[in-house]
Amino acid sequence: MSTEITPLEYNSQRPDLTIPESGRNIQTMVEIAMTLDTRDERPQCCKAILSVMGQLFPYLRDIEDFNHKLWDHLYIMSNFKLDVDSPYPIPKPEELDSPPDRIPYPQGEMRFGHYGRYAEKMISKCAEMADGEEKQAFTLAIANLMKQNSLNWNRNTVTDDVILKDLNTLGKGKINVEGIPELNAVKTLPGNKFQDFDDGYSNKKQKNQFKKKKFKKFK
Repeated sequence: MSTEITPLEYNSQRPDLTIPESGRNIQTMVEIAMTLDTRDERPQCCKAILSVMGQLFPYLRDIEDFNHKLWDHLYIMSNFKLDVDSPYPIPKPEELDSPPDRIPYPQGEMRFGHYGRYAEKMISKCAEMADGEEKQAFTLAIANLMKQNSLNWNRNTVTDDVILKDLNTLGKGKINVEGIPELNAVKTLPGNKFQDFDDGYSNKKQKNQFKKKKFKKFK
């Protein structure tokens, strides 16, 4: 019986992973697939690797190009040396070095900055809709969002009539705000410093209970 002890191998001593989120086991499987001699064995091995990769990211399976991304990752981890047919266009190494397209910064002034730019875009979309239950429900959702955004800036003087008036102004009269019930903002967790409403009642109640509480004296 051999008593030779195999030294431990640390990840710091191994080559860097091309795609770290896939893990070293997937990287090892790709390297094994590259060593297969026949083109009949490599596709079967790649399908097995893709199956394992799909299990690692089940929350991404609903994405339309999910399988395409997995095949791209397979080629990238092989340093574009994997000789196997793909159902998708094979990516090119220079594509990884090219910077992503620049995202344009939103331009233009906002009428009411505390509501946010997305709220104004939603109002413009709602104004173009035909009258009906769908537009009415969309109007109520926008009004609730406007109230929540307003509470992020001012939590003392936010009233529903002001929000509905601003909604009618931004909608240029094409949004009917009559008959809308009381608006409800998204409430935060109790004890959070950004709590929606603070009428002082809860704090006074806690102070009164603290005063009424009797403490025993220790001798």
